[in-house]
Amino acid sequence: MTHDLPAVPNRGASRPFGRLITAMVTPFTADGALDLDGAVRLASHLVDEQGNDALVLNGTTGESPTTTDAEKETLIRVVVEAVGDRARIVAGVGTNDTRHTVELAAQAEKAGAHGLLVVTPYYNKPPQAGLLRHFTAVADASGLPIMVYDIPHRTGTAIATDTLVKMAEHGRIVAVKDAKGDLTATSWVLARSDLAFYCGEDALTLPALAVGSVGVVGTSTHFTGAQTKQLIEAFEAGDLATALTLHRRLLPLFTGIFRSQGVILVKAGLAAKGLPAGPVRPPLVDATGDELAQLRADCAAAGLPLPE
Repeated sequence: MTHDLPAVPNRGASRPFGRLITAMVTPFTADGALDLDGAVRLASHLVDEQGNDALVLNGTTGESPTTTDAEKETLIRVVVEAVGDRARIVAGVGTNDTRHTVELAAQAEKAGAHGLLVVTPYYNKPPQAGLLRHFTAVADASGLPIMVYDIPHRTGTAIATDTLVKMAEHGRIVAVKDAKGDLTATSWVLARSDLAFYCGEDALTLPALAVGSVGVVGTSTHFTGAQTKQLIEAFEAGDLATALTLHRRLLPLFTGIFRSQGVILVKAGLAAKGLPAGPVRPPLVDATGDELAQLRADCAAAGLPLPE
């Protein structure tokens, strides 16, 4: 399998982390410990079978709020060793404490990550000047390219268009995971900067491509990865009919994976497929029987049925 990626992501690349990226869940053992063998198996499946160009580790879908700094570092090391020669590994390092975020960025770089995902500081709701200071401080302290994660419905704060444009002046801030759901704002940033935008909402992948995004950082792509990549490649080839057909076919799973918190249903679906997942850590709770049944229905509707 070929991957259209530079050896090291850089600002000159139109898609610095490829097209298809999955925010990977963190497999745990039955007693809730980190499952490193499972992480290697799952990462290999996502890269070799689902066609991912990159993986995000230690994001929210990776249950970063409940994994320790040491667990985060270990996970990066083993996954980089397993698949880092054929996919980019992007480490989630964002917190609502700039100093801690800088520490996690240094840890991830030392562990071999190829890039960083830095989410908007949450709960303390900094002003736009504080956001600019936060992201540029991380970029100043690290040698890795950074993907800014704009997801205001979780963090409580949207990154303003002017702030993103100012961030783009920093040579290591190269991309945005865009989960704002505002394609007009996305369009204005793309018109005023050379940031690479990755859609952060699975169901908006095709509309986001239409305004200039280069790919997706997905959750349902644990299951829809190969087809989502086909959608992106069809759009890029000008085959809009195929792209639209795939968008509509995958819509039940693009949206269905979020009927509960995404990681809950991803882990339930992976377990049904015999892939590593394990339980979620509190305060999350594992999928109920009814939730798994609905997930089966959504997968079937998308043409990707789960094994019985």
